[in-house]
Amino acid sequence: MTENFEYLPNMDDRVSLLSQVIMNGANHSMIVSSEDSRFPQPLRIFAATTAILIMITGLVGNFLTIIALCKYPKVRNVAAAFIVSLCVADFIFCLFVLPFDSIRFINASWADVKFLCHLVPFLRYGNVGVSLLSVAAITVNRYIMIAHHGLYAKVYKKHWIASMILVCWCFSYGMQVPTLLGAWGKFDYDVNLETCSIVKDAHGHSSKAFLFVMGFLIPCIMIVGCYAIIFWVVHSSESRMRKHAAPPTIKSPHSPRKDTKEIKQRRSEWRITKMVLAIFLSFVVCYLPITIVKVADSTVDHPTLHVVGYLLLYFASCVNPIIYVIMNKQYRQAYAGVICCSRIRASLTPHGSSAPAQNNLQQDHSRDSYSRTMVSTVSVAMNPMSNPTTRNLGNNEMII
Repeated sequence: MTENFEYLPNMDDRVSLLSQVIMNGANHSMIVSSEDSRFPQPLRIFAATTAILIMITGLVGNFLTIIALCKYPKVRNVAAAFIVSLCVADFIFCLFVLPFDSIRFINASWADVKFLCHLVPFLRYGNVGVSLLSVAAITVNRYIMIAHHGLYAKVYKKHWIASMILVCWCFSYGMQVPTLLGAWGKFDYDVNLETCSIVKDAHGHSSKAFLFVMGFLIPCIMIVGCYAIIFWVVHSSESRMRKHAAPPTIKSPHSPRKDTKEIKQRRSEWRITKMVLAIFLSFVVCYLPITIVKVADSTVDHPTLHVVGYLLLYFASCVNPIIYVIMNKQYRQAYAGVICCSRIRASLTPHGSSAPAQNNLQQDHSRDSYSRTMVSTVSVAMNPMSNPTTRNLGNNEMII
């Protein structure tokens, strides 16, 4: 068997090998051993180590994020519901998929179990789909809050939010039902990839390329389109604000309030820009390479590119806590509150009783108002004669 599984340069040789094994009525496993693998051993060791590190980071990061969002009302808002859905999908991915995907680089004997060979790729593609749609849902949430603020309270009611999250999960897993039933490709061991994945059915059909292209293009178009409109609305609103503002007078050192407000607005805009850029870049970096590789190299002529694409796909399961927590101070405080810090825990609780906690609450409320500056600016600019108090957001709603 060792000499049969040497590196085969073209598809005809691979088909010939599979036909030979079937014709011989071989009862032994089709799993490619580590000695016969077409993937170099250093690459497999690196991939397995990296996948395990990503798995640990993803489990810890997503678990802490879920607990923080559920436990502390101060960081709980509409977007948090979609972030929890995103973290749950990534947590399931790290818990049930990455252990098998990491060990398969060293020993893929688990693929002999038919149930696991169906379950692992089903969860892999399903949870990746949920993650992508959750990111898109968060983007749409920000878009409606900025561009159509009057509809925000009507659209994002509890039952509608639950329905949106349910659609993300049902759609992602529902797209795989034809493959699960063997009607459009099937879940089985892929000799080329040396793991369980979506392979061609008896009719030569496979849904893999379609799932990767649609799974990337739909969220990408939604993210790019929504954020392009957000930036256009913000820019237009600032222009309207300048037109309705009073003519500038000679600056006086005794009236720094206006200058301070302008500085805060610019800082808030820059923080939003960085957050948006981080979200979009992480999305492109993690999902574009594997999409290109799966479409352009379906016969796995370049195995190294597939390993790199998979590792970036795995990294997507732990990068979201980094973006949504490290770049947001309130989330960092919630993290610290979950882990150990009692003082920070008191500041995040709505009914803190100590004096330091009250001071922290006042400071956090100031920061929260500061984070809503751009939304308030847009609202006033879109309707400068209306009462500003009717356009305010809730205390916990933030731009990102």
